[in-house]
Amino acid sequence: MSDTATGSPTTPAIRCEGLTKRYRQGDLDVDVLMGIDLAIAPREQIAIVGVSGSGKSTLLHLLGGLDEPTAGRVSVIGRDMSKLGPAARGRLRNHALGFVYQFHHLLPELTCLENVALPLTIGGQATRVAAKEAERLLERVGLEHRLRHKPGEMSGGERQRAAVARALVTRPSCVLADEPTGNLDERTAARVWDLIAELNRESGTSFLVATHDHALAGRMDRVLTLTDGRVDEST
Repeated sequence: MSDTATGSPTTPAIRCEGLTKRYRQGDLDVDVLMGIDLAIAPREQIAIVGVSGSGKSTLLHLLGGLDEPTAGRVSVIGRDMSKLGPAARGRLRNHALGFVYQFHHLLPELTCLENVALPLTIGGQATRVAAKEAERLLERVGLEHRLRHKPGEMSGGERQRAAVARALVTRPSCVLADEPTGNLDERTAARVWDLIAELNRESGTSFLVATHDHALAGRMDRVLTLTDGRVDEST
């Protein structure tokens, strides 16, 4: 397995062109995103900031292939998502992308180890191989003592660190994180951000993070502001 699921060292992890999303509400068309162009380079860390309802989550869902745009296109490691069928899109998403959310979304009936190994087993890895890789990541995020614990037996910070490990277990090209520290206290949030930065340096995985925290966003390579459906780079 390569270090990351990248097409080549120069291929953007994710690129979108003219990305537009419009919803129908009664008799009205509501434009959420209006022709966004964005490229995320390998190893790059980008923060997306904006007020609640500005479309940050919508943008991440479109970039991750979890929703379809009204117009425009999204390419992941050089592959146009619009030209893939549902099965191929799912394989690409599982192989090349990781996801972290404000709430960890760990399955309560599975152990920490089983939760982190899940993307690999879904992708067809043998259970033993998946467990070994999951254990390696959990040791890396300081959860080697929680392998057999279920999410209900772990703290909020531990659950979110497990979610970060799960996002990285496939060695993806890019991790999309939607308010990953929004449900944590300030100290725990800072530890999770430090972990993300460290893993970015070590693995080469790109990160696109939607956040309300401007101080933490300022630690990223670039900060983009989403306003009125458009993205502007902060200075």
